[in-house]
Amino acid sequence: MRGLVVLVTLACLATAQHQALIDYLERRLLAIEDRISLWHEQTARYASELRELKQQMVSQLENLDKEKETLRMNLDGVGTRVDRVERELDYLETQNGAQPCVDVDDKLIEQQVTLVEEKQKAKYSKHSDCSDMISTIKAMKILKRVGGPKGMWTKDTSRSSGKVYVFNGTEEDTVYEFGSVQDFTRSAGLSLSTELTLPSAWAGTGHVVYNSYVYYVRQEEEVMVAKYDIKSRSMTDSAVFPVQDHVPVYSLSPETVMDLAVDEEGLWAIYSTRQNDRHISLAKVDAVSLDIEQMWDTNCPRENAEGAFVICGTLYVVYNTKQPGRSRVQCVFDVNDVMVSEEAPLVYFPKRYGSHASLKYNPQEQLLYAWDDGYQILYKLIMKKKLEI
Repeated sequence: MRGLVVLVTLACLATAQHQALIDYLERRLLAIEDRISLWHEQTARYASELRELKQQMVSQLENLDKEKETLRMNLDGVGTRVDRVERELDYLETQNGAQPCVDVDDKLIEQQVTLVEEKQKAKYSKHSDCSDMISTIKAMKILKRVGGPKGMWTKDTSRSSGKVYVFNGTEEDTVYEFGSVQDFTRSAGLSLSTELTLPSAWAGTGHVVYNSYVYYVRQEEEVMVAKYDIKSRSMTDSAVFPVQDHVPVYSLSPETVMDLAVDEEGLWAIYSTRQNDRHISLAKVDAVSLDIEQMWDTNCPRENAEGAFVICGTLYVVYNTKQPGRSRVQCVFDVNDVMVSEEAPLVYFPKRYGSHASLKYNPQEQLLYAWDDGYQILYKLIMKKKLEI
């Protein structure tokens, strides 16, 4: 009997110990589950925070890239302006000596006025034996339409170059260079061109390309002629045009205060002043030094004038007629007076779109490169010999 009690007692003790062990294990499992649940919550929170941090970093990196690009563009712009300033300073230092601080007296002014008058009265000494004049305009060829309503296009007048240059607008600093007229014609817009950035903006449409140099007009406090070397991509010279109180040379092209031209004799400047604002004046310019060789006041009026060009030392001024789509050469001025006035041509241009923004003569081809309301046009000239008095 006692043995049975002992066995029952031992069984009860074993059952109690087993239950205690089970309870302990359950508590441990619950604690582990709580820790696992907490770990999951913390992991999810950390993952969410990491995603948010990643998004913030990506956004900040994108902003930094944008700021970096903006800073790079600003630095490029500053570098370009610094280069321009350095070139201008180098040019001023090499070309212009220190000016003495003296007062210009009346006698010196009189001497300058006398010099200008002598240049106007002196007989022009021709550089070539050219004696051609316009007989008629044979044909018109519209190549394409590119750019704005006003601009200028031309071919380099040197014999060794066939390149074409486009000046779009009346106040820009980028010139578009094409290898040939064919390249310009087949180009989609200006896509086949090489861009030349001038050191300063041009004014108007009165520019030329002559022997691989761009001669363009600048207008700041004074009217200046600038000379840019295409091969070296640098400004080689600039000069203030020695005439005060400029007015637009053509009444129908108020943006053009001076029109440069090239013919068989070289470089010319067509201009007008307030002192003689009803008529157009002409000057022969030394293409190397930009000095004025000689000046003339013509009898060609500014009123209704839309352009002009020079051939063999003769100025031809083009006027807009009252007839729709018609322009004509209506005034001719020969610097040597060798052309009989009765044979001065009354030449009509073929029908075109609006008013010529520029007319550039190429003496190698005897062609006129014209810009008309954004259309680039070629005029073929038929020539004849001048008759001497």
